[in-house]
Amino acid sequence: MTGARILVVDDEPQILRAVGTSLRGAGYDVATATNATEAISTAAMRPPAAVILDLVLPDGSGVDVCRELRRWTDVPILVLSAVGDEREKVDALDAGADDYVTKPFGIDELLARLRALLRRAAPASEPVVELGELVVDLEKRLVTLRGDPVSLTPTEFELLSLFVQNEGKLLTHPAILRAVWGPSYRTESNYLHVYVSQLRRKIEADPTRPRYLLTESGAGYRLVRPR
Repeated sequence: MTGARILVVDDEPQILRAVGTSLRGAGYDVATATNATEAISTAAMRPPAAVILDLVLPDGSGVDVCRELRRWTDVPILVLSAVGDEREKVDALDAGADDYVTKPFGIDELLARLRALLRRAAPASEPVVELGELVVDLEKRLVTLRGDPVSLTPTEFELLSLFVQNEGKLLTHPAILRAVWGPSYRTESNYLHVYVSQLRRKIEADPTRPRYLLTESGAGYRLVRPR
């Protein structure tokens, strides 16, 4: 989505300058904000295609900004967090953020995460998703691996479908449990681990070294295209 408007929210001038320069070099239109109040008003006045949001702001928390934005928009939100802020990252994801990058970060990683968010935000045109050797037909509920059919239980397919429709996005344990099993299961992480292990045995060449379904320690899981 070259030319898409990206809102960058950070109170550190060097971060704003570096990220803004890189985004413009990649063909994006860039808007900036240095605090929570400015971020929300800027997003409201001219809605961006995505938001890059620092979690620590001078007048509030990035988590609160996520909650406020989610009241009226589904714009993709990529949060920036400091090393060690695991609880803050999980809170932001549960508040509606789509992904995170930990400071200090490489600009190539930031741009790749942003491109993935923008792709997912675009309207889906085909019900068939190809992830290397793994092909998932969401409409017909069929899965093949290297051309061979993969037999999944209804729950396993629902779980895989959720990951496929959120390719590249980190999904927290509570978010997955709510989406697949309902709100009464949101704390049953062990239940989820069992199903993820079963799914890996069916779609991974080596379930102990997964290439598709990756674990984000202390946070959740992420489905990626293997390189």
